[in-house]
Amino acid sequence: MAIVLLVAVVALVAAAEWPALARLSGERRRARERAQRKSTLRLVASDDTDDFARSVEADLAKLPTIDERDVRRPT
Repeated sequence: MAIVLLVAVVALVAAAEWPALARLSGERRRARERAQRKSTLRLVASDDTDDFARSVEADLAKLPTIDERDVRRPT
């Protein structure tokens, strides 16, 4: 009788925890798949930093500015 009750308790606990166990299994699988995808990635070195800096400077130069002397202050 005790063995039957023990098996019933184990089955009940397993049934109650099944969604959590399934979620953990899915998270591990996704983590493994992500690790595999990341292992195939490679870093591409580029010397375009000067082009980027020049582009930013050109964009900043095109922005309108306000000269302090042009701002009218109430007297």
